[in-house]
Amino acid sequence: MTISMRFLKGYFHMKEYDCWLQGGFKAALKAELLAAIRAEEGGVPDKGTDAAILRQAAVELRDGLLKRFGVRAVLSGEPGESGIFLGRASWFLERYGERLPEIGGPGGFHIGVSEDRVVIAGTDAAGTLYGVFRFLALLALGEIKPGSAITESPAVSFRALNHWDNIEGTIERGYAGGSLFFKDGEARYDAERLCDYARLLASVGINVLSINNVNVRTSSKLITEDCLPQVAAIAGIFRPYGVRLLLSVNFSSPEVIGGLDTSDPLDPKAAAWWKERAALVYRYIPDLWGFLVKADSEGEGGPFQYGRTHADGANMLAAALQPFKGECVWRCFVYDCAQDWRNTAFDRARAAYDHFKPLDGQFADNVILQIKHGPYDFQVREPVSPLFGALTKTRHTMEFQITQEYTGQQIDLCFLPWMWQDVMAYDTGYGAKVRELLGSGGKGSPSASARGGLEGLAAVANTGLDNNWTGHTLAQANLYGYGRLCWNPALGAEEIAREWCGLTFGPGKTARVVREILLASYPAYQKYNAPFGVCFMVEPRHHYGPSIEGYEFSRWGTYHRAGREAIGVDRTGKGTGYSGQYPPAIAAVFDDPKRCPEDVLLFFHRLRYDFRMKNGKTLLQNIYDTHFEGYDEAEAMLAKWQTLENALPAAVYQSVRERLERQLVNAREWRDQVNTYFYRHTLIPDEQGRKIYA
Repeated sequence: MTISMRFLKGYFHMKEYDCWLQGGFKAALKAELLAAIRAEEGGVPDKGTDAAILRQAAVELRDGLLKRFGVRAVLSGEPGESGIFLGRASWFLERYGERLPEIGGPGGFHIGVSEDRVVIAGTDAAGTLYGVFRFLALLALGEIKPGSAITESPAVSFRALNHWDNIEGTIERGYAGGSLFFKDGEARYDAERLCDYARLLASVGINVLSINNVNVRTSSKLITEDCLPQVAAIAGIFRPYGVRLLLSVNFSSPEVIGGLDTSDPLDPKAAAWWKERAALVYRYIPDLWGFLVKADSEGEGGPFQYGRTHADGANMLAAALQPFKGECVWRCFVYDCAQDWRNTAFDRARAAYDHFKPLDGQFADNVILQIKHGPYDFQVREPVSPLFGALTKTRHTMEFQITQEYTGQQIDLCFLPWMWQDVMAYDTGYGAKVRELLGSGGKGSPSASARGGLEGLAAVANTGLDNNWTGHTLAQANLYGYGRLCWNPALGAEEIAREWCGLTFGPGKTARVVREILLASYPAYQKYNAPFGVCFMVEPRHHYGPSIEGYEFSRWGTYHRAGREAIGVDRTGKGTGYSGQYPPAIAAVFDDPKRCPEDVLLFFHRLRYDFRMKNGKTLLQNIYDTHFEGYDEAEAMLAKWQTLENALPAAVYQSVRERLERQLVNAREWRDQVNTYFYRHTLIPDEQGRKIYA
């Protein structure tokens, strides 16, 4: 075997654009690994429909070894007994007659390391690619050595990222620059940058990507022949990385772009139009995952306007997609957004369960319901939706929001895996925690979800054209964390932070300090935000910063009803009855203010300010304390970052410092506005005598 290898001199350089795929570590590979990492053995067989993914796996392995570790390998034309085996697990058995450990379902891989051979074998092409990225990551973290044997497969088959990009080039709730895909009303993009983006997503196992806003509006035309060639070209960029496109479509498209006089899902004309349109779309993009639909919500058209159910609407689109094995992903964010604040019996939190639980079992096999993780709207803290565990006959997925609409907008640092970890650990009351509904071993299948399981996860993206992709450099950790959680929902926030910091900042003190800052950020943000599950004390429209009564008399159904003596909405059986959507044992906990988790206490209860919480202090004193503590913790985060000034490139250091300084201003406003608001209502002072502005 022809082998040539050398080390490139250098040391760790953080490059924001590279995110966690950094290069140039000072520490070289361990000497005992060099015999095994000598060359890519024999190339990758170029056959099958997924040959492009296998070829990309080889490229990523070669480039990753060079970029990260300075190891240059010259490809050998002949397979040998040593070096690196890269390919399908079935090929390994054919070549060596050796059986690898059972890997699991699609996307799984096995990594085996001996003194003279490295095996990276996938159940399929995508699994091989994921194995390469995991091998490189573990190598960078110092966790690969002779004798290492790692076998993994994704918990679920649907690991999706939803962009809310508009065809004009803007991004709804985007905090990292303009769209990666669109500009000035058409698909316009930097192909090289999209390749790098595909690499980022594949490195954490994302396999489905929607590129346009669920509020479709002008991007309805993406499924016309004017735009489909450009959309197909985008699909072609992501295909070698195992990422398939999912297009957001306008339910009213038969009227908006089809010239019909109706979009009624039971009207044969509308159904026929969608069948023709699906055939056209799949002619350009044969491997399209399917359509993503937001209907009857916040001004979007839907089946309700025709007196039809959401099962009627979803099934009509599913029938159009079925011949092409396409999926209809149907969002459950459906509620009345024209409410009367005077009506205290109405409760927006009930909407998703009330609309979709009665329809369980009425959806076609290729419909996936996409349900926000909480009943409201991506708040800093809200209960887990009662639909999880309650749906037993319908495929469904959980939706998170990586972009920080209500959690700091990538100005304030807020490490979201803390929240997601709690969601994964939530006991549904149906005999399983959420992470157990997601399954393991790649068994995210219709048969699993028919038993109450979850098909997968989806999340709103936080990326854009900013050089660092996510606006706040440290917000890259949320994108990384989401991908890792999709792969393994048992991962905790601390493990995710350890991985991301090690990969992004290299070994040593810098990674440790950044990890401490990350892990402190979500608790701090929660403390200085709306207290104890109140929700929506934010500036209307843009949602950054406090506005205590900004939504209190609005049409959006987001009320806290604070008065002189009490605050909160009674959602127990004596109130709106929302708690009754949970199994009796769970409802009993939520209904009892002494047992209710205090993070969501005011979500479920209207309580007097003198209510005694678990620490023995009154509710009001806890509101004061948490807001003072949250500000102090934000100040401490900034101080820790300032210790890294000489350890980081100036551009990285300054950009994050500027964001943390803005966060401190925001934390001060939250602290003072919230505390003053409640002091003015109650005239009860802070027990510690701290400054509250009367």
